Amino acid sequence: MPARGNALRRRVRSAGGKLLRRFRLLPGGMPDGIGDDAALAGSALDGDVVVYFPDTMDSLYQLRSWYGPLLELHRAQGVTIVCMDSRTAAAIRAEVNLPVVTIALDATLDAIILRSDTKLVLYVNYNPLNTAALRSRSAIHVSLLHGDSDKVVSVSNQIKAYDYSFVAGQAAIDRLERYTTLFDAPARCIPVGRPPLDTDLSEVTPRSDDRPTVLYAPTWEGGQASSAYSSLATHGVAAVRSLLDEGLRVIYRPHPLTGVRVPDFGEADRELREMLEAAGGGGAGGFVSTNRPLHQDFTDSDLILCDVSAVSGDWLPTGKPMIITRPADPQSRDAATALLSMSPRLTASEASTAGTLARDLIENDPLREERIELIEYYLGDITPGSSLTRFLEACRRLAARRDELWQRIQEQEGARGPD
Repeated sequence: MPARGNALRRRVRSAGGKLLRRFRLLPGGMPDGIGDDAALAGSALDGDVVVYFPDTMDSLYQLRSWYGPLLELHRAQGVTIVCMDSRTAAAIRAEVNLPVVTIALDATLDAIILRSDTKLVLYVNYNPLNTAALRSRSAIHVSLLHGDSDKVVSVSNQIKAYDYSFVAGQAAIDRLERYTTLFDAPARCIPVGRPPLDTDLSEVTPRSDDRPTVLYAPTWEGGQASSAYSSLATHGVAAVRSLLDEGLRVIYRPHPLTGVRVPDFGEADRELREMLEAAGGGGAGGFVSTNRPLHQDFTDSDLILCDVSAVSGDWLPTGKPMIITRPADPQSRDAATALLSMSPRLTASEASTAGTLARDLIENDPLREERIELIEYYLGDITPGSSLTRFLEACRRLAARRDELWQRIQEQEGARGPD
């Protein structure tokens, strides 16, 4: 896939590629490469930190989850978001008050990072295009990702490309030690909790409806068979119908990438939306949540029905019950930790019983104490603001470490002289 991606990038930069970019006819997922390179010649970026995001609009939700912490980091150290797609850059500028530039050429990127004395480069995913920034040896490279889960991506061999990884808690370190070979997780992982959840809390309003409510939050269909965790097309319709038949209100929170790869998931999504509208609309039987903070949906729900995904760990601090689906695809694999083994699992064949199971767990939650004991293991200290503080402190420490290491390298190279 990376080889084909590089070949496509070369074609896009050709004369024909210029026309494709100009008329917005690029293939889905391909950055347009319309950069600010000429304007950036000889200039430097303000601040210590670059957030490198070469993706197109489809993946912007991954960066959006970090807006709150990045604003705080910008106040402390200065942050610039660097994109490879001008459309994505324009959207980010409209959404958050952070400096944003688009850089199309690898040479421009490498030079401006060095010229700016950039200390940290942060990444919110494992996009193969991240290698353009990873070439820079004058900065420390940190993987943030956009959630902590038992998905196989959490133990991807790609983690080795980054100097450090910020993880949620000890569970993530143990998961990597168990499933990833030749990687020193305790040395290269820094637990910071989930900083996006700290900033998300400020937007939450108190619950105003006491009807028993289930949050259904399936993940997307996945990029490979091994990561096909979504229940939407296999469980979703039967499960939501069962919840409604049981008299439970349903909040359906679709994943932003729903239906991007497999059309069947888009069709299931449409069917669920129609079902909730027919159940009363306006929130009577439930509603679709697309532009609300995740914590607002947590606050308004009594139980979550979700897949193997980061949302299960984020739900833990609520203390409320959960049901995790079991993927129908026999090729799917997970990086299981304690939460999967102790949570009720719902198979596709059992989806029509979801309502009975959910109501029983809402009224009688026998695993509550066991889940509460797992909170610190997965997330560390969840006192409001503590995760954001750990994130900012970790960035400060790594910036100082970078200065120490880079000075040593420059002294050694200066003493050696030119080759």
